[in-house]
Order: sequence, then C-alpha cells, then structure tokens
Amino acid sequence: MEPTANLLFFFSALGAFNGLVLSLYFMAFARPKHHSNLFLGLLLLALSTRIGKSVFYYFNSELSLVFLQIGLTACAFIGPFLFLYAYANNNGTKSTQKMALVHLAIPLIFLLAGILKYDYTTYFDFWRGPLFRAIYTFWALYVLATGWYLRNTLKKMVLRQSNWVANEKWLVGIYAGNLIICIVFWSVRYTSYIAGALSFSFILYLLALVLLFKSRFPWSPVVPISYGNTKMDADAAKPLIYALNTLMQSDKPYTDANLKMADLAQSLGVSAHKLSQLLNDNMGKSFSDYINHYRIEEAKTLIQNQSALTLEAIGYECGFNSKSTFYSAFKKQSGQTPAQFRKSLP
Repeated sequence: MEPTANLLFFFSALGAFNGLVLSLYFMAFARPKHHSNLFLGLLLLALSTRIGKSVFYYFNSELSLVFLQIGLTACAFIGPFLFLYAYANNNGTKSTQKMALVHLAIPLIFLLAGILKYDYTTYFDFWRGPLFRAIYTFWALYVLATGWYLRNTLKKMVLRQSNWVANEKWLVGIYAGNLIICIVFWSVRYTSYIAGALSFSFILYLLALVLLFKSRFPWSPVVPISYGNTKMDADAAKPLIYALNTLMQSDKPYTDANLKMADLAQSLGVSAHKLSQLLNDNMGKSFSDYINHYRIEEAKTLIQNQSALTLEAIGYECGFNSKSTFYSAFKKQSGQTPAQFRKSLP
C-alpha cells in the first residue's frame, strides 16, 4: 500500500481496535458496575465489529464472506444496544432486563438464522440486497427511536437550559456520535466506503479527549449548573439518584469509616454542594442518615450470615468507627439494638 493508504488503514483500524478495548473496559471493569455500562460496552463491541469489517474489506476485497456476515450481523445490534444504553441510564435493573428481552429479540433471531441456515455464502444476493437494506433501516429506526426517548434531554441542550447533569451530557454525546456514524454509513454510496470507519475513529478519539480533559476544557455549550438555593427538579435528580444508589450498592463506599461527602461526590462526578442538595431536598435525608442506612443494612446481612463475628467487629466492618455509634445508629433505624436483632433471628 502507498503511504497515504497505510496511514488511512492505521487510523481507521486503530479506531476499531480501541473500540474493542473500550468495550471490554465498560463491560468488565467500569465503575459503578451496572447495566448501563454493560450496554455501552456492548454498543462499542457491535460498532467496532462493524467498523473492523469495513476496514479490512476496504483494503482486502477478497476477505472471506464469513467476516462480511459477522459485520452485518453486528450492525443489527447497534441500534438496540444504543436504545438500551439510553434506557438503562434512567431505569432500574428489572425494567431494563425486560426491555432488553423485547428489543434484542429480532437481532438474536437474525443471528441464529444466519448461523443455522441462511449463511452469507449460500444466500449471497439476499445478504447484499434486501437484507442489507433492512439491517440499515432497522439501525436508522432505532437511532430515531432513541432520539425520541431522549427528546427532553435533547431539548435541554438545544434551549441551553442549565438544569441538566453530567451524565446527560455524556449520553447526548454518545447519541450524537451514533447518529453521525449512522448517517455516514447511509451515505457511503456517495462518498467512500471507508468513511464510516474514519468517522467512528474520529468520534471515539473526540470522546476520549473529553474524558481526559473535561476538567480543563468545557465540552458542552450549555451553561454549567448552578442551583444556588433552589431545589433540583425531578427530571435532573432522577438519573443522579439512580447513579448514587447504584454506586452505593456496587462499590460499598459506606464501609469506609472516614467517608466524607466530598469523597462520595467525587466518585459520583458531581460537586459536594450538588450532592448535599440532592440528599436534603430531593431525597429528604441528611448525609449521615443516608450512609448509615446502607451501613445498617450491611450489618443486618452480616449478623444473619456471620454468626462467628462479634457485633463490635461487624460494626467496624460496616464503616462505624465505634461500638456506641454503631449501636445508636442501629437502634435509630431498626428500633432495636444489634444484640436484640441477633436474638430475634430464627
């Protein structure tokens, strides 16, 4: 290949490879560990697979038809994974699981049909013709459906409203990137087949830069949130409350006896002032009451399952820094002391 072609291949292939690495990170290592990160990882996996196929087919037209089938099959999952990622950001696990069963049914049936009977080699004309158009239409419809689902958040951006939060900005960025990639893939017949891969690489690196330098450079035209003494509205509070509860359940920061509001706020990605406002105004709890709730629930679990541990040891294990504090908080929340709770167990 010529130097220009080598550079083109390197840039586009590197984007696909980095997308695969990021997909693994979000599926296995991202914190807090919950289903929205899982679907973001699966979305990146589907996109990277589709992009990877485009890159290698562009530079090697003799590529095995099996890889072409894999690439188009992955394309059928992009739209549903995008929608499920958006949905998971604002809904609980059970609701998201039910939604996943509905929205992944068609691409899963398509995947199994391609593996078991309708392979690319045997049904070449069908894959290259009507099925190709059907998959791209399916993708585009899901992009539109996701935009409709996010219409209130998108409206905040268009109107430059101040009552949206960091994860909403990130969600809009993910959606906008997918919208651009979808448009580019639909227009390759008028541009270049490699354009989709290049757009994916560019958007991926742009979002990576946002993550790296978000504290130094504002990446959104929206005015930063400044609530002052006003209560955060319910739409803005809902995703934050969900993220906070998920963080508490997955990472268990409350087990740290020295946990401070600033520490928890940093893990959540908001200011201490905003977290305080969320707890007091929107959840009706003080910081200590909220943290102690999780500590007491953890203590109850340990009392039930760890009979060999002393009550004092359980208190320290759950984040209390003294026996008296543990007993006082336990009785305040449950109406009985830890000793009485242990005696009441069957």
